[in-house]
Amino acid sequence: MSKRHKPFTVVRDGLHQDPGALRGGVVAIGNFEGVHRGHRVVIDKAIGLARSLGRPAAVLTFEPHPRAFFRPEEPVFRLSDECAKLRLLEATDLDGVIFLRFDQELAGLAAEDFVSQVLCNRLAISGAVIGFDFHFGKGRKGSPEFLTAEGKRRGFVVEIVPEVGIAGRRFSSGAVRAALAAGDVADAADLLGYPWFVSGVVQHGDARGRTLGFPTANIALDAGSQLRHGIYAVRVGVGETFYGGVASFGRRPTFDNGAVLLEVFLFDFSGDLYGRKIDVAFIGWIRPELKFASADELITRMHEDARAARAALDRAGESFPSLAAP
Repeated sequence: MSKRHKPFTVVRDGLHQDPGALRGGVVAIGNFEGVHRGHRVVIDKAIGLARSLGRPAAVLTFEPHPRAFFRPEEPVFRLSDECAKLRLLEATDLDGVIFLRFDQELAGLAAEDFVSQVLCNRLAISGAVIGFDFHFGKGRKGSPEFLTAEGKRRGFVVEIVPEVGIAGRRFSSGAVRAALAAGDVADAADLLGYPWFVSGVVQHGDARGRTLGFPTANIALDAGSQLRHGIYAVRVGVGETFYGGVASFGRRPTFDNGAVLLEVFLFDFSGDLYGRKIDVAFIGWIRPELKFASADELITRMHEDARAARAALDRAGESFPSLAAP
């Protein structure tokens, strides 16, 4: 986990709460879902602009995800929930983050009012940085061109970051989701700039893994998760200590085809993790979830999976996302 050496200000519901030390700063505006490599370009631009102006640098983002507000019946595959997003942002050189509660009030705010009421009156920004495709305000009427014109009229600097990507592919949250849905966690890591991870509190299961010789730490992921069911090489953060491991995500078809669960076997670990929050970073894909004819056949394959996971972790080195402590 990253050790932060300077203050980091977190403003909740920034539509109404005073921004404190972030007032007058430069804001990078967006959802920042996953804080992927494209987002980092926007954030780095904001930090650079803020330093040149002698102002604080902050991210201005939205929670819950706007899609969850507009289509509550459709679970959102969150790459990073609010806590994970905060930890990723706090591990940067930003001075803080401002969360805007995405509710009926914010959704109904016209682009002109968003600029005047939020950016100018509430935050008194000196600059704003957005991606080339970012839109805001009721009906998404606020375009990059609109914000640039408003900045000139109202006296704050606006920088628009063009499309960025690698090998002809644009960095986007949608591309990361597609990679994870295919089980291609290596591709997801290329797009994110770090191995994708989840966090959760270890819960009691049926202890079947222990009887099979592979005691697991079990975590229930968000209902919207579309990660491909299968076996993965993982690296697990337990406080300040990291362990290699092998994880199964799915329904356990050999036994009960039950509720979807992430089950993680930590290499070279002994102890009780129940009730503790852990981070699980996905390093490599091993195989799809399979149904075996017997428990013995499954155990044989689990040993093969563990060897494959250790080999994948050896190839990956000590890779783990740069995170502020939870």
